[in-house]
Amino acid sequence: MPAPIETPGRGRGRSVAALLCLLTMLSGPLLPIARAQGQAAAAGGPPASDGARDFSEAERRLLMSDQLATLQPPTTLRYGFRRASSIEEAYADRVELQLSRRADGSCCDTRGQFLTGARAQVLPLIEGAQGNPITLHFLERDLREMKRLTQGSTQHFRKQIRMAIYRGATVRPLTLSYRGQPVAGQEILISPYLDDPNRPRFEKYAGKQYRFWLSDAVPGGVYAIHTLIPDPASALPLIEEELLIDGGVLPALARPPTARNPP
Repeated sequence: MPAPIETPGRGRGRSVAALLCLLTMLSGPLLPIARAQGQAAAAGGPPASDGARDFSEAERRLLMSDQLATLQPPTTLRYGFRRASSIEEAYADRVELQLSRRADGSCCDTRGQFLTGARAQVLPLIEGAQGNPITLHFLERDLREMKRLTQGSTQHFRKQIRMAIYRGATVRPLTLSYRGQPVAGQEILISPYLDDPNRPRFEKYAGKQYRFWLSDAVPGGVYAIHTLIPDPASALPLIEEELLIDGGVLPALARPPTARNPP
């Protein structure tokens, strides 16, 4: 797939073409099916021979839920962002996703900004969003970071994430805290690079974990997204990043298990 291009007049941020590139690579041939079910993207493996297949529980919860259905636009979803690292700069910042009413009165068109200042990425207009696009915006940035760190292919990393959500995710219920009150939620955990055949090329980062915390009790359904690249020789992570909804508290994390040796 060709590299995303910037739409004229939107040079400060990622273009609609860039986001559509991400959606296509995450969804493969399943994008029309996912849209028909009310979500702009679905991650997963190849479809069955009749053009349809079962979706995993992680796909349905993470990428195929109508997470914006209960919101009343105009409104803004706000998230804190934190990066900790033993090898690079650490910082804290913020993310905003603005929701507006569509011409027919329905919810929602979305746009916003991921981080601020020199790090800012303007989030493109998404018309008729139903699933919360903050998940895909987070993953788009993450893919760029993986490419920067490893000099690898974003297309390859997209495929590994796609397949991990389809067939390698762990889903469990948990209780989260939102504005001081307990709320029911789910955790989706993937480790997309442990069994990657290209793992030896980026062994230092192969133990990376992605955790998605979801809850119907918070606006937009996405409570937090957390990534962690452990350092086998240290209790400190190489890189840890989190996106957390305003009013939320990041759940306590157990130290990840030791990454398996490459095949």
